[in-house]
Amino acid sequence: MDSPLLEKPRHRKARSLPREDRGCGWIETLEAPAPARVFGVPPGAPVAPSSFDAAVIGAGFTGLAAARRLAELRPGWRIALLDAQRAGFGASGRSSGFVVDLAHFIARMEPEASRKFVALSRSGIGELRTLAREHEIACDWDERGWLHVAAGAAAMKSLPYLATWLDSLGEPYETLDAAGLEAITGSAFYRGGLRLPGSVLVQPAALLRGLASALPPSVELYEDSPVKEIRREGSTFRLAVAEGVLRSPLVFVAANGYAPALGVFERRLFPLYTFGSLTRPLTPEEQEILGGEREWGLLAEDAMGSTVRRTRDQRILIRNSARFTRNHVLPDGPPEEILNLHRQAFAKRFPRLAHVPFAYSWSGPLGVTPDRSIAFGALERGLFAVGGYTGAGIAMGTTAGRLLADLALKEDSEALSAMLSLPQPKKLPPQPFLDWGIRWQVRRMNGGAGATL
Repeated sequence: MDSPLLEKPRHRKARSLPREDRGCGWIETLEAPAPARVFGVPPGAPVAPSSFDAAVIGAGFTGLAAARRLAELRPGWRIALLDAQRAGFGASGRSSGFVVDLAHFIARMEPEASRKFVALSRSGIGELRTLAREHEIACDWDERGWLHVAAGAAAMKSLPYLATWLDSLGEPYETLDAAGLEAITGSAFYRGGLRLPGSVLVQPAALLRGLASALPPSVELYEDSPVKEIRREGSTFRLAVAEGVLRSPLVFVAANGYAPALGVFERRLFPLYTFGSLTRPLTPEEQEILGGEREWGLLAEDAMGSTVRRTRDQRILIRNSARFTRNHVLPDGPPEEILNLHRQAFAKRFPRLAHVPFAYSWSGPLGVTPDRSIAFGALERGLFAVGGYTGAGIAMGTTAGRLLADLALKEDSEALSAMLSLPQPKKLPPQPFLDWGIRWQVRRMNGGAGATL
């Protein structure tokens, strides 16, 4: 079956390269990694193009899964895994750490599509669970179940829709009122919610770093090695990478929100930056003031409501607000007005802890599609790509990376058929209307959040 994403072969040149601020709490609280292996460095390395059997661009959850699967299916191959930053330093390691399989946007899909989406996501969760156990990855894996919560009237009206969908799937959940939520979170801010037992939370950067360390020997990981262009030359691709040149007949783009800047999915998805802040560890006295359970995470049903977590090392995460920048150009750290929104959101939820400072604040891009569909498939002969998870890419990205390798190597399965049957994203409007529309919508989203932020 031909991919609906197929394009004419063309030269793809990076319009901009990933640039992230250095303040991500998930990353900064880990031990410093070993020095990066950079493609084409040190000086004096061979200048002739290096040949690989496959090249994967992006060492997030999707790229790691694709590289693992390629090594499994073709153990004799030489596989290059390339990242413009350190593995786990990009968008995947900057998420809030919710390993999503059940969410309101999934509930709003057509029933058959939503069932497939859940099953595919859970396949990714199972794979990550197995790898974390086998390789003893310390990533604060937690399956006690996170919360869908409502602070405003509109969100309270939407919770029954989510509950009805969960009932249709036979999924267990616990209905909580304001008192029940306060008993868990220590906050009287929320009016109602659902707890989904078995849903998973992780420290995303720690999980990614552990997965990168456990790659098969045939996968060569090159970090701080941005891909600057992709050019077809006969039956192979020529990749300009960092200080060198790489050739491969198969290329897999797993860059998600960065993909359009590399000339991939320009009319299918766009990057949208969100912002997180993490407090210092709470003192024993502050933990006593907060009360509630010692570890939890919640997603807001309110439009642009804050994502909040209490982490295993007793910090509080606040994540809210969005900005659009096509070329990934942002100041170091979140803008002051967004930091102020984080402080306001924290104080509203935990007024007795309003004095607790944030130790880290950062940004990270989502890959967003207009209808929250995932772009998946072949772009041209030998070039495959996936992206557009809209903030739910840990589980689905893991599955999609594995299945993208299966697609390229013609490994048919029910899971691959299910992935291919999901709707592809609609095409975005052309420029300049696209950027105007995105900026208008982001301003509307941020401005309409109001008291529930």
